[in-house]
Amino acid sequence: MVHKKRHLAKAITWRLVGTIDTMLLGWWISGDIKVGASIGVLELFTKMFLYYGHERLWYKSDFGVDKPENN
Repeated sequence: MVHKKRHLAKAITWRLVGTIDTMLLGWWISGDIKVGASIGVLELFTKMFLYYGHERLWYKSDFGVDKPENN
């Protein structure tokens, strides 16, 4: 059994990696660290919730999952 806490922890850690990347890219493109940080903070929350919902939908799906045959 996979607990919902695992999905939540996975979403949070992945978002931290993604947010750092977004902040660095925003800073690099704009030349302003505050712009990079602002973009990163906004996307941290929006993408974390989107990812969690996406993960839960996939977890409930049978797509690509082999089920044991009943004999």
